Amino acid sequence: MHIPDGLLSPPVIAATYLGFIAVLAYSLRNLKEFPEEKIPLLGLFAAGIFAAQMVNFPIIGGVSGHLLGGALVAVILGPHAAFIVMTTVLLIQTFFFGDGGITALGANILNMGAVGAYLGYYIYQKISKVKEELGIALAAWLSVVIGAALTAIEIGVSGNVPFTKVFSLMVAYHSIIGIGEALITLAVIKAVKGKVASIGGVPT
Repeated sequence: MHIPDGLLSPPVIAATYLGFIAVLAYSLRNLKEFPEEKIPLLGLFAAGIFAAQMVNFPIIGGVSGHLLGGALVAVILGPHAAFIVMTTVLLIQTFFFGDGGITALGANILNMGAVGAYLGYYIYQKISKVKEELGIALAAWLSVVIGAALTAIEIGVSGNVPFTKVFSLMVAYHSIIGIGEALITLAVIKAVKGKVASIGGVPT
């Protein structure tokens, strides 16, 4: 889902960078209430998400997917911490591994970081009132599909690729990739949530 350089128009680049900066400022302001005893977990989860994203799973036609992790971290540590974790991971991927373009960094962080952290957490909160496992799965799946849709919209309105084609392909493939995201997220949260919660509360 990483957008490389050359696909986004200057107005889209500017708008997504402004959006990223606004969300970053919001998350940092709210992260002041994050429990001090859990601060080391930010680095731990950033390292874990970074490593997990290096493992790809095959879909169809040579297309592969990998864990995004925004919703996963949001459920465990809260949305503000999740956004900071995802931003850190995506910055490292862009500047040290060339995964995603520098001009597209704002868009990539919004699509893969903000969507999973904030929208994913909102979906989890609403659905988990009925059934927690369903809330986790839907939050993870929708964070992938909505992130892919936003990616397609940004590329499409930039005018470099036909909008209908990129939108249909991105959403179709990531609807399948999202199933893997949901299954992995459920498994990881089941394994670690109780242990993390025992350290102390996390502000939402």
